[in-house]
Amino acid sequence: MSSRSDTGVIPGTFPDQQGRQGQKLGDRVYGDIIDHIIKGEYREGQRLPSEEKLAQMHGVSRPIVREALARLREDGLIRSHRGAGSFVSLRPDRAMLDFAPLESLADIQRCLEFRIAVETKAARLAALNATAEDRAAISTAFALLEQRIRENALGVDADYGFHLAIAHATHNRFFADTLVSLEAPIIYGQRLARGLGQRRPGFHLPEVQQEHRRIHDSILTGDAERASHCMQCHLSNSRRRVFEG
Repeated sequence: MSSRSDTGVIPGTFPDQQGRQGQKLGDRVYGDIIDHIIKGEYREGQRLPSEEKLAQMHGVSRPIVREALARLREDGLIRSHRGAGSFVSLRPDRAMLDFAPLESLADIQRCLEFRIAVETKAARLAALNATAEDRAAISTAFALLEQRIRENALGVDADYGFHLAIAHATHNRFFADTLVSLEAPIIYGQRLARGLGQRRPGFHLPEVQQEHRRIHDSILTGDAERASHCMQCHLSNSRRRVFEG
């Protein structure tokens, strides 16, 4: 029986994709290949079937297969050698299958890629422009994250709230508006990353919270360059953790 997370999202579903018809073929092939890798059907170091064979297996054209393979390379799951084909370079945590439909992973990765570009700048501006009220709001959001960890809760509400508080502190409404418009995929990605992290709470969540602390401290001290760097590192690490658990 499905249960809802603290964000109201049903585990194993992706907002805006529930029941959606016409899913991009590239995303489906991307997810199917990851499924084979996670289940060990394609082992680390093993050569994938040729583009032609993959196209036949999935009932799609070779350009669709190339699109899926390009995404897998970007995400560090495969490596390609001219004339030799594509080889598995990383096997994601099998626990991923408990948290997300594989076809949603492409969207999660692209959302994180976009967030790195937007929120790195937002952190820098927040360090420069935050008022005393803004800094208090960021500290309150950070304290709620600490509380969620003590409660052993997933805490995606607090995670999203922390990033939104930073966006508001830029005093450029378009940063906050962007995060609000992306709330569903952002929260879904956070739920996946933090859910995987709870499988090894002694390492993963304290690591994430330390990253949040560095962002928090940099903004409160007005260190714009460090705030930008810390945000970039945090979101890049989040992207890595989605696949590495």
